[in-house]
Amino acid sequence: MLDKSEMIFGVRAVIEAIQAGKEIDKILVKKDIQSDLSKELFAALKGTLIPVQRVPVERINRITRKNHQGVIAFISSVTYQKAEDLVPFLFEQGKNPFFVMLDGVTDVRNFGAIARTCECAAVDAVIIPVRGSASVNADAVKTSAGALHTLPVCREQNLRSTLQYLKDSGFRIVAATEKGDYDYTKADYTGPLCIIMGAEDTGVSYVWGIERSGFFNGREKWAKGFENQRV
Repeated sequence: MLDKSEMIFGVRAVIEAIQAGKEIDKILVKKDIQSDLSKELFAALKGTLIPVQRVPVERINRITRKNHQGVIAFISSVTYQKAEDLVPFLFEQGKNPFFVMLDGVTDVRNFGAIARTCECAAVDAVIIPVRGSASVNADAVKTSAGALHTLPVCREQNLRSTLQYLKDSGFRIVAATEKGDYDYTKADYTGPLCIIMGAEDTGVSYVWGIERSGFFNGREKWAKGFENQRV
């Protein structure tokens, strides 16, 4: 059940949350919203990475019957970071960064379980897309056993651009898939590394520019808890 403390509803309240720099996971807006205040809301959203979904008002009513004015914002339980800020910091610390990119993982509890495994595997950050990812809410934090309080989460507008940035920064990019012919147990995990994990049903889609040796055969085995997400 959704914790009401994770929501802000009402157009003015949501505008003020955006302007105050609150970490917002997503915003639901009724499809036919039309008012001067709603125009102010969309103006406040310009330049942000906050996903906005236009939905039937009935969906919002199922979440709350209070005077929402057709707008609900969901507050994130973590402070998102950017890979372009985190990579130089890790290099300055003398580390070889180890990232995990999640492509299409939408289940909140699966995400939390993956984060828990990442923490145990000394992963430096998890990268997720702005759209098409699980919400990082209280359920995710609980399932992660608190790992999401310490594990950085980078939310990126474009995973393809992020992968290119990582490659340009010296990262080796690999994808875990059952179609790979390279044994994950024999892989070299030294040096800056980003492993892409896909959804259970569709697998990895962001694999541009990855050499064939970069496809691990280990979708159900590698670091048990990533792709076999029922930890």
